[in-house]
Amino acid sequence: MAIRVLKRTTVTRFTSILTAKQNPNFPNQKSQSFSTNPAKPRFTQQSQYRKQISLATLLQRYGFPSSLLHNFLSKHQFLLNSNLQELEKSLAVLLSFKIPQKSLVSLICDCPGVLDFQFLKKWEKDFSSLGILSASPLLVRSVLEQSKRFQIDPDGFFRSVEVLRGLGFMDGTVIKVLEGFPGVVLMNGREIQRRIEFLEGIGISRDEINWVLKYFPGVIGFGVEDRLKPLLCEFKGFGFSEDVIRTEIMKEPRILGMELGEFSQCVEFLRTLKCRVPIKEKIFSEGEFRAGFEVKLRVDCLCGYGLIRREAFEVLWKEPRSIIYKVGEIERKIEFLIQRMKFSTRCLVEVPQYLGVNFEKQIIPRYNVIEYLRSKGGLGYEVGLRGLITPSRLRFYNLYVKPYPDCEKMFGRYSGDVKVQSRHPAGLWKLFKPQKYPESKEDVTNTKLFMKTLG
Repeated sequence: MAIRVLKRTTVTRFTSILTAKQNPNFPNQKSQSFSTNPAKPRFTQQSQYRKQISLATLLQRYGFPSSLLHNFLSKHQFLLNSNLQELEKSLAVLLSFKIPQKSLVSLICDCPGVLDFQFLKKWEKDFSSLGILSASPLLVRSVLEQSKRFQIDPDGFFRSVEVLRGLGFMDGTVIKVLEGFPGVVLMNGREIQRRIEFLEGIGISRDEINWVLKYFPGVIGFGVEDRLKPLLCEFKGFGFSEDVIRTEIMKEPRILGMELGEFSQCVEFLRTLKCRVPIKEKIFSEGEFRAGFEVKLRVDCLCGYGLIRREAFEVLWKEPRSIIYKVGEIERKIEFLIQRMKFSTRCLVEVPQYLGVNFEKQIIPRYNVIEYLRSKGGLGYEVGLRGLITPSRLRFYNLYVKPYPDCEKMFGRYSGDVKVQSRHPAGLWKLFKPQKYPESKEDVTNTKLFMKTLG
């Protein structure tokens, strides 16, 4: 055994000596991977990592949420090569404009170029010369974003402001236009004048145009020939006069923002809608024109939560009561469906009745009962959205509330502790009691004779 080990050791030593003779420059094969050249990228990575940490710390100090930092820094690597001191000065200048924190974070994410210190320094000097800017931090945000993206200098921006003032717009309207549609600074006076002439052509006065642009400034960005005039012809094609159109625009200027063909689809949907008469009367309570626009708003709301337009119209067709509820109420129901109930918006296509029931009186009490029973292990099966919404109040009470006394206070209705108030005051029935008249002997005789004739 010892002889075998000695032989192996001798062979190993001989092989190593032979290898060293063949490679005199590299006596040790492993030392080749630790040369001085590969060490530079390692130190570079460490310095980049330190810069990234310093930049992330700086952004967090100025209110940047930590959840967005990784994606933001990975998309905009050029910030790692910037001077941190200048970046800090840029953030301080942005805060001096009193921009809300959410808007500031959104501005930096959408247009990180605004962190250029020289750019901000130039605009900081010129902002004080325009008095209306001091009253609107949101306007400052829009101006900075547009000027950085399209390389607009302060002089060009101020010329655009003077053009708007020269057309008769008040300062309040100018502010709203620059906030809602900052692209107006890229338009010349003649293009803006054509939009004003179109509105005047349908009977809207100058003062009313100020009001329309204040509440819907995006109308300035629509072309007259390719958007506004075809939209007006679409309205007239359904038999609406210019007086009706003008009245509806003054009530809701966003009507001018409808896409071509969108209004036709909504009105045709309403004309073929089948529902109970009281619901249809509520839908058309403000006229067919306004009802079409209300349908459009609800379709946009549903599409904003992931449904396609065909599915959105299908939900409204199956549950017309959802048209009666305000858009804010529909959004509240959908947020509760997603955040609390953990259902997908696709469930609305299968159970559209969810949008047609009362949120406070039906959805929340039923959800609380089911969640309580689920936490106690009182449910033998999973209750989906259909099982939660479609049963009548009495059936839901008999299934999930009546067998469990603890749930009666959560549900409220049909429980013993709830006192149902009468619609009429006590003793009102006495007023409807028929009046008694005294009966004479002659009346009794006549009644008996009449009854005998019938026999």
